Amino acid sequence: MYGADPTIIYTIEIASLAAITILALTALKAWHGWLDLRRTELARGLVGQHDDGVPAIGARIELADLRERIRRLEAIAAGVDL
Repeated sequence: MYGADPTIIYTIEIASLAAITILALTALKAWHGWLDLRRTELARGLVGQHDDGVPAIGARIELADLRERIRRLEAIAAGVDL
């Protein structure tokens, strides 16, 4: 780029800066929209549940894991060897 016109270089830099700014603002707007959605879900009590009130798969797996851990702890407390 030796001998390139400084006007062209500045134009490319300004256009790049404008593109980065537009992308950043778009990402920020999407982030705020996602946060609003999560706030709405929390307010309605829908986190971890489908529309029909059934817990999500992740919540079911976590609940089954907790039940298994409790069962093991009760067995240890009772002196039963698993």
